[in-house]
Amino acid sequence: MGHRFVLLSMVFFLFHAGYSQISIEECYEKAEANYPLIRQYGLIEKAMEYNLSNASKGYLPQFQVSGKVSYQSEVTQIPIEVAGLKGLSKDQYSATVDLNQNIWDGGTIKAQQESIRTQAEIDKKNLEVTLYAIRERVNQLFFGILLYDEMLGQNTLYQEELQRNFIQVLAYMENGIANQSDLEAVEVEQVQTSQNRIELIHNKKAYLEILSALIGEKIDESTELIKPAPTRLPSLQIQRPELLLYDAQFQNLEARKKEINAGLMPKFNLFITGGYGKPGLNMLEDKFSAYYIGGISLNWNLSNFYTKRNNLNNLEVNRSTIETQRETFLFNTGLDATQSENEIQKISQLLNSDNDIIRLRESVKRSAEAKVANGTLSVLDLMKEVNAEQLARQDKIVHEIQLLQAIYNLKYIINN
Repeated sequence: MGHRFVLLSMVFFLFHAGYSQISIEECYEKAEANYPLIRQYGLIEKAMEYNLSNASKGYLPQFQVSGKVSYQSEVTQIPIEVAGLKGLSKDQYSATVDLNQNIWDGGTIKAQQESIRTQAEIDKKNLEVTLYAIRERVNQLFFGILLYDEMLGQNTLYQEELQRNFIQVLAYMENGIANQSDLEAVEVEQVQTSQNRIELIHNKKAYLEILSALIGEKIDESTELIKPAPTRLPSLQIQRPELLLYDAQFQNLEARKKEINAGLMPKFNLFITGGYGKPGLNMLEDKFSAYYIGGISLNWNLSNFYTKRNNLNNLEVNRSTIETQRETFLFNTGLDATQSENEIQKISQLLNSDNDIIRLRESVKRSAEAKVANGTLSVLDLMKEVNAEQLARQDKIVHEIQLLQAIYNLKYIINN
């Protein structure tokens, strides 16, 4: 009893170890995480931190060291002789250290930092738009695999039915109702069905390999793709990441406007200059001496007023361009959503009649089988009816997957 329990436990473990499931939502997450561009998020953050740090350095004291050695052909001389006072030397020397401390910059640094943040936000939103587009590719692959799964299952059922027909025709041949050509008609259909299966298997394998590469995780025949349950149509309120990108661009324009306005303000600085040279501040002493100068300086670049109007008008042009792009995107997305909604309604109506078609095809097939048994219908004609029923079942399978894909395409279009 104990050995049987251990054996069953091992079988259970091995079965579940090789069995896995994955949903389309998990594929979205894995595909985005695996996409090489995702690493750019960290690069954007680092670049923003560096730029913000550089901008904030404007609040720190600014030092400048300079030196000069010169020789001049003439020097200033006093026209009278004064005892103890010599003329200046023609060779002069100077070394200075300048310190400037920003007191008020009119909001320039703060505006620069806001511009840096808003530009980084634009870069992030651009990246999100690119990553979001991966979902459309995932939809195509995921539902393509589901469709191949369903068609392979239907192919198996059809092969089993053809095998039953083959056995039945053999019985008919023994009773003189059918002949060798009738049996060959069934065999031809069996070969074609086997060919279709080979094509379905390879197509599914190709889709599995592409999806595996996209999400960065191995998916094979042992992995079950969870078929989404049919859901209600989402509301047509558009929530695409592109709209957040446009918002970020508007915010960046506001930050740039603040930069322009800050450039019109005067700048006040505290300055101290320490120096050593010959002559020093006392030009009448021709010797090396140390000195310093300190005070408050005003710097007001009035030429910025010349370009203010053009700069602001240029921002308004950019704003109008972004607004136009946003309106165009909403218009086109709305058209896509309406078309997708109509597609969903069309497929839903087709599905409503698929069961009736299958039921009628089954009835026609059973009638054909009875006629073949009575010798009033050829096996070739029976194969036509069997094939027609098979096509009807395949149509239903295709419509079911198409409906799911159309719903998820609509969800992708509006991000809802």
